[in-house]
Amino acid sequence: MHLAYPAVLAALLFCVGLYGVLARRNAILVLMSVELMLNAVNLNLVAFDVWLRDALHAGQALTLFTIAIAAAEIGIGLAIVLMVHRNRGTADVDRLRDTAEPRGDATGDPTDSTAGTDGTDASDEKAEAAA
Repeated sequence: MHLAYPAVLAALLFCVGLYGVLARRNAILVLMSVELMLNAVNLNLVAFDVWLRDALHAGQALTLFTIAIAAAEIGIGLAIVLMVHRNRGTADVDRLRDTAEPRGDATGDPTDSTAGTDGTDASDEKAEAAA
């Protein structure tokens, strides 16, 4: 078997996956593109294992390890994407840059948990009451 055929196919798969990661906006499609890239690596591992005729079949063992890691990554990634979609209403990657809750500052932002009702800091009010 020529090594060039699976190597070229793996390079094409990896390039398609890389394009998907860089160009797509939907988080599900980004996860699918990462899987394409991992499958390209798996194809290379098996092809080089066959070409080198390794007695221990290290390439195939690493491929099984990569498949297990990819399965765990997809499970956790899909769970995160579903929770983000449930909370934010979108799976658009550009709109999810800040996944933390919005922080308020001392200017009276109502989302600030330390702000008083009149815009002053609650810790300042407690310090004045103690004095």
